[in-house]
Amino acid sequence: MLPSAPNGIQASSLRAHWMKSRYSNAEGNCVEVAPLADGSIAVRNSRHPDGPALVYTPTEMAAFLAGAKDGEFDHLV
Repeated sequence: MLPSAPNGIQASSLRAHWMKSRYSNAEGNCVEVAPLADGSIAVRNSRHPDGPALVYTPTEMAAFLAGAKDGEFDHLV
């Protein structure tokens, strides 16, 4: 499955319901995600809501989340 929206699409043009983690901080340094009608998942920077969105398939997002839950990316922060 390929997402119907291309990577780099203007996030605000997706008319999606954006969500962010309850762990996000008050300064707005957050990553937001949104499910799209075709089943793909869009990701944007909350500080730039009109900026570009990256669009992933559910399989891609599941692989990333599994790695994050396992701590594979902990060394980055």
